[in-house]
Amino acid sequence: MDDPALETPVTQNESFDFLVIGAGPTGLACAIEAQKLGLRTVLVDKGCLCNSLFHYPAHMTFFTTSELLEIGGIPFPSPNAKPTRSEALEYYRQVAAFYRLDVRQYHRVERVSGADGAFTVHTLDRFGRAGTLQARKLAIAIGYYDLPNWMGVPGESLSKVRHYYNDPHPYFGLDVMVIGGKNSAAIAALELWRHGARVTLVHRGEGMHPHVKYWIKPDIENRIKNGEIKAYFQSRVVEITPDTVVVEMPSGRETLKNDFVFAMTGYHPDFAFLERLGVCFEGEDRLPVCNPETLESNVPGIFLAGVIVAGSRTNEIFIENGRFHGRQIAAALVSSPRMEPGAGDPLH
Repeated sequence: MDDPALETPVTQNESFDFLVIGAGPTGLACAIEAQKLGLRTVLVDKGCLCNSLFHYPAHMTFFTTSELLEIGGIPFPSPNAKPTRSEALEYYRQVAAFYRLDVRQYHRVERVSGADGAFTVHTLDRFGRAGTLQARKLAIAIGYYDLPNWMGVPGESLSKVRHYYNDPHPYFGLDVMVIGGKNSAAIAALELWRHGARVTLVHRGEGMHPHVKYWIKPDIENRIKNGEIKAYFQSRVVEITPDTVVVEMPSGRETLKNDFVFAMTGYHPDFAFLERLGVCFEGEDRLPVCNPETLESNVPGIFLAGVIVAGSRTNEIFIENGRFHGRQIAAALVSSPRMEPGAGDPLH
């Protein structure tokens, strides 16, 4: 019998000065800077704290050093030259606890109504129960890792196709295809091969992408040269079946035996969500319209932070530079007349 409590709508109707959609490192940084100003602040995320980082490969090592991942003035100690995913998750948990951040995890923002000074954020929790939160100002720090770039080929929706790589163990002794030629594809191919999978790599380029990290590129290229990882360049997948993958190569089509596919084809921001908020875009890269100094979008009272500021150019903003967006937004909040005590509807 269903629990009747799960069918009851949840209407929080709590009011805040500042609400951040997205509880990744950049979102946390935004909340910390606002909280330092004495603003009542809350974060809302459809997943867990640092949800995208949590879904990175289990044994991932960052390409950068720990001090470049720090937020809120809290040191990030690490015994390693480059910190691991697990160390980063521990660090951001500790930062959230230190600042006593109010993080509403597993609450998806469905829509936003109202206007500058009096926004209403409509949410659904993981049981589908509705709720609302009131806020004077909003920051959108949703990242881009949750929306993979689909190839648009038959069979891509089969359960054997993955757009995220986590751990190599389940693929021991199996025929695994990795699609892509950048860092994520190279890392997945190498880890899978080293843990006993029979790996085939398919990439539309002439070789591995030149931006593959300098310590990874020779490793993957040597594995390919030695025949330990089979690679098909200037090629593309045209069909996926339960037992095979059909690849279009310069020499023609070939059907390859296959158990699992990792389509490491990249990800994109949730442009549709931004459009529903009224955010406008410019150019082929779909750069959201925002003030470069304040990061306020064309919608008054809605600020943008992190990778979404760069539109589809997702390789321009990382934690290292996105973490400073909170300071820019906080400076704008200080000077906003709608954030003065008594402005608009009372929130306290």
